[in-house]
Amino acid sequence: MEYRKLGRTGLEASVIGFGAEWIGQMEQAEVNAMAARGAAAGVNIVDCWMSDPAVRSALGEALAPARDQWIIQGHVGSTWQDGQYVRTRDMALVPAAFDDLLARLHTDHVEIGMIHYVDACDEFRAIMAGDFIAYMRELLAAGRIRHIGLSTHNPEVALLACEEPEIEVVMFSLNPAFDMMPASEDLEDLFGDYENVAGDGIEPVRARLYARAEATETALTVMKGYAGGRLLAADTSPFGVALTPVQCIHYALTRPAVASVMVGVETVEQLDEALGYEGATAAERDYASVLAGAPKHAYMGQCAYCGHCAPCAVGINIALANKFYDLAEMAVGDGAAPVPASVRAHYEAMAVTADACTACGQCEPRCPFGVPIPERMEAAAALFGC
Repeated sequence: MEYRKLGRTGLEASVIGFGAEWIGQMEQAEVNAMAARGAAAGVNIVDCWMSDPAVRSALGEALAPARDQWIIQGHVGSTWQDGQYVRTRDMALVPAAFDDLLARLHTDHVEIGMIHYVDACDEFRAIMAGDFIAYMRELLAAGRIRHIGLSTHNPEVALLACEEPEIEVVMFSLNPAFDMMPASEDLEDLFGDYENVAGDGIEPVRARLYARAEATETALTVMKGYAGGRLLAADTSPFGVALTPVQCIHYALTRPAVASVMVGVETVEQLDEALGYEGATAAERDYASVLAGAPKHAYMGQCAYCGHCAPCAVGINIALANKFYDLAEMAVGDGAAPVPASVRAHYEAMAVTADACTACGQCEPRCPFGVPIPERMEAAAALFGC
């Protein structure tokens, strides 16, 4: 299992995480088997946003044999009222719901206390100025949470969170379909009309988010990596072609700042499909060929960091150079800001940097998206001052 730094937390998370959303449909033995299978494979991060007491108890029993192995993202603000899930900021209700979460998970803390489901910028600002963040600070001081995180589907909210040093992890909905969609305060918009999406490739606000999260070392953990399963079937995929779980996972893991993909699965067999990512070949991980050949919304002209351009005649890791260039260009903007030190350090640590490009052009025919690679290598060399 591959592990990545979880932002500034000092923790390392498995690239495959356990999104436990569907365990309410399972028998306890199945939940136990799924957690055990994940733990045996090295999965060490799990998300629990669910407020249903029965679901929390089932997860608590399943995690108990290896509790010390797990990084738990436990959500604050997810409550169970009159037999229903209710998202709330009502401080008369929030503490009791969090106490219940810890009790049912058989633990005295969660590693990441997630401010639950904030999709409106005004709501985020109110949280950061009011009683809710004060309560999160109390939990942090008491050791009942070890770090503060936030979950959102709106890249504008996630961008705001990246500017708050207290927030170290953002759980964000990320997949190649959502990456085309504009920011919205309504989750349902992400499942809306892809036919009217303007342009190709990643929507600019989302691109800025990935760059800013990388610059501020804010970890992204991924939800909805399969777009609620829509990407796994041609008739529901907005691209008109199906992707595999491995391809969806690889797409998410090639985005800047992403630490882990929290896969939502209903069976051990589906979990094994996701775990197959670790042993998958480059061809099995290849999302780029599928997207480039799709009848709808190919990412033409934009580097997807897929690596098809390799090998470079002089040894440049072109995909990595392009990623650092995009991160630096997004931060620099109109030239008023310097290249972030962290991005510069990563770029300069490359064995061969973009200035070594001879413009031979051998890479370009291999690019599925028609990216003008020598031009970008020249621009990268100029931006980094090589």
